[in-house]
Amino acid sequence: MFLKEEFSIFFEKAKCLNVEDELSLLRDRYHIPANNAKEKIYLCGNSLGLQPKTAEDYILKEIKQWATLGVEGHFEGQTNWFNFHAQFDKSIAELIGSKGSEIVVANALTVNLHLLFSTFYKPTNKRKKILVESPLFSSDYYALCSQVEHLGLCPEDTLIELRPRDEENCLLIEDILTTIESLGDELALVWFGAVNFYTGQFFDVESITAKAHQVGALAGFDLAHAIGNVPLALHNHKVDFATWCSYKYLNSGPGGISGLFVHENHADISPAFKGWWGVDEAERFKMNKKFAPMPGAKAWQLSNPPILCMAAHKAALDEFEKVDFADLRLKSIALTSLLIEGIDLISAHFPASQLKIITPRNANERGSQVSIFTGNEGETLFKYLHLHDIVADWREPNVIRISPVPMYNSFDEIGKVIHALYEFYNG
Repeated sequence: MFLKEEFSIFFEKAKCLNVEDELSLLRDRYHIPANNAKEKIYLCGNSLGLQPKTAEDYILKEIKQWATLGVEGHFEGQTNWFNFHAQFDKSIAELIGSKGSEIVVANALTVNLHLLFSTFYKPTNKRKKILVESPLFSSDYYALCSQVEHLGLCPEDTLIELRPRDEENCLLIEDILTTIESLGDELALVWFGAVNFYTGQFFDVESITAKAHQVGALAGFDLAHAIGNVPLALHNHKVDFATWCSYKYLNSGPGGISGLFVHENHADISPAFKGWWGVDEAERFKMNKKFAPMPGAKAWQLSNPPILCMAAHKAALDEFEKVDFADLRLKSIALTSLLIEGIDLISAHFPASQLKIITPRNANERGSQVSIFTGNEGETLFKYLHLHDIVADWREPNVIRISPVPMYNSFDEIGKVIHALYEFYNG
């Protein structure tokens, strides 16, 4: 097949970047889905990360401890289930930029959303507005609406959804800050996804938090698409609270354990809803009626942890301990930059494709995701990619999300995606 010169140059560039990639061996640590023994091009880590090859052994270790020790496995054996969560403090703290006392791995994401909102959203007659990005992920929207309704308020009057300007796909930071300032003493809470699920925009967490505090509001963030993906500094940026899931960029398995962050400035606040695993561990088995909380974020634990799920989480986090996150970030930027360059080539040579990148081109404003408007042939294109073993993600009405994860994706795979698009539009 004849290739236009620009595409030949692009594919050669992808091959060279692949050869020069010092992190390429990380891929061997993960199971790559395959079709007829041929590895697929898996670009859906923004939805579900791939399984570390060590995960099975980590889980089987706990299965064996359960078999041999039964209930005594809580305090005996190689791993101590009673304090299993403590081993995550260092890894998570490094990934989100926090202190160990400010975090806990526990519960599920939507559970943590409710726990945090019920504790920190305290509307008054005047200060009751909540500012959110649009589109906001459904879990967050449902949780916020139900919390607002539970307090006898109307979501339509309380939730302020900030939309991009006409002809813009992403929010401008000046518009976010101006809106916060204009809401002033009516604003109780700013709640954003640190990385927007739809566009892949990485928000300026520091500036948003500072402006919220300036008007007397709290600032919280959903890190589901951010943790393990982009650099974060929640403690230094004085973020009030945050939560995340672990099954996307953290690669901890479907429905994996969640976690939450509560800044030490709020260390004297107890969760509005309490569970026995949040009780001071020295008092936990005394079954006292009075809730004596664990210090810091650990008080937000509800039930004793799902150890098998947390074992997979440990396997996944141990992989991050073997590599400098700064190196992962540099590769992430390089992968998405190459993908954007390739999409631009397709758009230039096949304008009828109507492909349009809606993710920020500024590398500091995106993570490992590129979202693309696909025009009238979007679903046909998505099915074509699927038939060619390219696993991406479809979002209505016409967006394909492609997420090259630096842990296991290669520059050569980006070249193959662009080659597939070339063949699709070249007929």
